[in-house]
Amino acid sequence: MTIKTVFHFGLLMCLPFLLQAQQPSSKVSNRNYHNPVLKGLYADPDIIFSAKTGKFYLYPTSDGFTNWTGTYFKAFSSPDLVNWKDEGVILDLPKNVSWAKIRAWAPCIIERKINGVYKYFFYFCGEQKIGVAVSDNPAGPFIDMGKPLIDKRPEGITKGGQTIDPDVFLDPQTGKYYLYWGNGYMAGCELNDDMVSLKMETLKELTPDKTFREGTHVFYRNGQYYFMWSQNDTRDPNYCVRYGTASGPLEKISIPTNNLVVFKDSTAGIFATGHNSTIQVPEKDEWYLVYHRFNYPNGINMGREAGYNREVCIDKMEFNADGTIKQVQPTHAGIKPVKQLLR
Repeated sequence: MTIKTVFHFGLLMCLPFLLQAQQPSSKVSNRNYHNPVLKGLYADPDIIFSAKTGKFYLYPTSDGFTNWTGTYFKAFSSPDLVNWKDEGVILDLPKNVSWAKIRAWAPCIIERKINGVYKYFFYFCGEQKIGVAVSDNPAGPFIDMGKPLIDKRPEGITKGGQTIDPDVFLDPQTGKYYLYWGNGYMAGCELNDDMVSLKMETLKELTPDKTFREGTHVFYRNGQYYFMWSQNDTRDPNYCVRYGTASGPLEKISIPTNNLVVFKDSTAGIFATGHNSTIQVPEKDEWYLVYHRFNYPNGINMGREAGYNREVCIDKMEFNADGTIKQVQPTHAGIKPVKQLLR
């Protein structure tokens, strides 16, 4: 056997391995990888840290139902953002809600201490309306208020879209609470002190620009109000998150030059990274982005059905010195367990 023959034979033997190494990562099997963070199909995640229990809680849309026809909400708890416990169903539309039976979507929640007692206000979508349910515990059970809080587009908003995707926010500067919502438009309004009704005289349209589709999320850091939203359709591989900033919770949103927060990574097989929330580790300037993506690795091959076969992920979110957000790299590895000071 000549030297050339040996070389060609060795190349043929190695070729399958070389080709495999060049292909996008389509089969992640490393058990140290933490994304997705929940087992099963979930989307539209909202997250809080509970001062009452010293744990993090995650509230997603229950996914995997054709045309988003899910009927219930679950909660998940974690001491470290990595190890999650299924707390079970906290609100079932057919059983617990009189005004909606289907399309349980995109919830959000906030913890508030009232007269020394912790209360949890859970804002949720049902049949393209927004309701609110209340509990004494972050894992429920929750009691619906008996009617929708918002059942139509606000007056004066002529843009198309749906009355969905609530986000609740406490302004640490004033102690006031706000609710944001909208698909095709972004509306914002102060909540009354009862947390289950709106101060309609404060209602404003806040739609930042043409990239806004849905999934408003608001947080505060170092004197700045950050507004996040999702661009494109959740069935689109290019579904992504953008952001802007404002001087107050109902002020005009300014958009940075580079305002992309998270976007697909085709080489890693990660697509449709959107509809997010954020979480700050208590007493630390340590932040994480919580979002959903197409189910991995099958979602990208499912066509538009990928838009209701999604999974929840968490990755680190960091800021530049001027307060702008560094673009988040979506990963399979996810994050390491976090240590938080409040127990």
